Amino acid sequence: MSEMVPGGNLPLPGGALSVRVPGPLDVCALVTDDSGRVRGDGDFVFYNQPTAPGVRLQGDTLTLEPARLRPGATRVTVVVGAAEPGTPPTRLPAPTLHVTDPHGRALARFTPPPSQRETVLLLAEFYKRGDGWKLRALGQGYADGLAGLARDFGVDVAEDVAEGDTSSTYRRPTAGPPAYAATGGTAPAGRHTTASPRATAPRPAHAPHAPSPAPDPDGFLTLVNPARATAGSPPVSLDARLASAARAHAAAMAAAGRLGTEGADGVSVHQRVTAAGYRYLAMGEHLVSGPRTAAEFVAYCLRTEQARRTLHDPAFTHAASAQATDGRTGSTYWTALWASPFTPDGLARTAAEVVDLTNRERARAGLRALAVDPLLTTAAQAHSADMVARAFYSHTSPEGSRPWDRAAAAGSARRTIGENIACGQRSPAEVVDGWMNSPGHRANILKPAFTHIGVGFEGGGASGTYWTQLFGA
Repeated sequence: MSEMVPGGNLPLPGGALSVRVPGPLDVCALVTDDSGRVRGDGDFVFYNQPTAPGVRLQGDTLTLEPARLRPGATRVTVVVGAAEPGTPPTRLPAPTLHVTDPHGRALARFTPPPSQRETVLLLAEFYKRGDGWKLRALGQGYADGLAGLARDFGVDVAEDVAEGDTSSTYRRPTAGPPAYAATGGTAPAGRHTTASPRATAPRPAHAPHAPSPAPDPDGFLTLVNPARATAGSPPVSLDARLASAARAHAAAMAAAGRLGTEGADGVSVHQRVTAAGYRYLAMGEHLVSGPRTAAEFVAYCLRTEQARRTLHDPAFTHAASAQATDGRTGSTYWTALWASPFTPDGLARTAAEVVDLTNRERARAGLRALAVDPLLTTAAQAHSADMVARAFYSHTSPEGSRPWDRAAAAGSARRTIGENIACGQRSPAEVVDGWMNSPGHRANILKPAFTHIGVGFEGGGASGTYWTQLFGA
């Protein structure tokens, strides 16, 4: 095995390679040609888009098969950053790259010098030379985060909005960066522009929505409600469905021996919630390892800014927690879930806020406000719910229907149709801000010809939230 230093190179054998970077880190990969630029958003492999031709991410490990990369690909750059957004580099262990061959034999190991201010690190590069592939150790840091790095590679991303984050230690942001896609067209010709979707999800199961109490053997409620009262927030009540989902996710993390919003079974914490029968308008989660008791767990949450923000959030009305122990290491894994239930009135308020924010942007551009169209609203809501239920993220449904098809199926006679979709954003303000910072989506919002709008929202899936704007004229 080779111990590599920055700038070092190593010839690689043929076949699949395993690339692992353990620790409280998020691992990403960028597939490029010799220019160092991606061909499209599909060349960016990360926790919300874990596969590309020849590259697959599972947990802290990338599987790389150079022979199966998309045509023209000559480089794969491995990138790491803190799994917990905002964690200073000095509080992270130095990342160590482990590369093994198809038989599990160790080929290389590389640990770069410690970072002082860089928040994201280009760790290594796999590159083609002649008929073979080589590994180059890099260790180059970026102080402006994953978004700045990705843009340098040609990936169109939107910045995370810290205000809407409800993460805790080592939790991956549901949408970091959030995924967006936009398309527009005029029926029946179907002219459209598209920004590539960035997230797919396993199929969730659904159960009837029915409130129910939950036991509180650890005294979780008696610990969190006084803390919420101190912050001026109303108390939460324990919910059996959230408790069931929390137990399942804590057990999945303990079985895998790692923290994460998705277990080794490929099911996200959000899907566990909807599978337990809880349909939500807002949800937050704490995924933590280490505390031995509920009191220690809640104390940790109150000491940590982002975790404390979730615990104090006045929007949440229900909560539950659970713990599970990894029998191999003795580590305890905690899942706490916070949610507000889906109601028709709540959905209407959420959609109205999206419409209001959209019309404010149009007013700033000197454009007339969009009127809410019930038929477009029906089609938009159906599409958000469909993306959650059938585990896809696209303007095109699995059977091939497009935005104008869905509008017509809902009874709309409008001939010009445009659509914005997004997943992972935690609030109307966050999703509209993201759309306005993306040229394709901004163009739909500020298109003078549009006169009407419908908004859809559904919680669940791998990304947690799915949003749809449907425009018409």
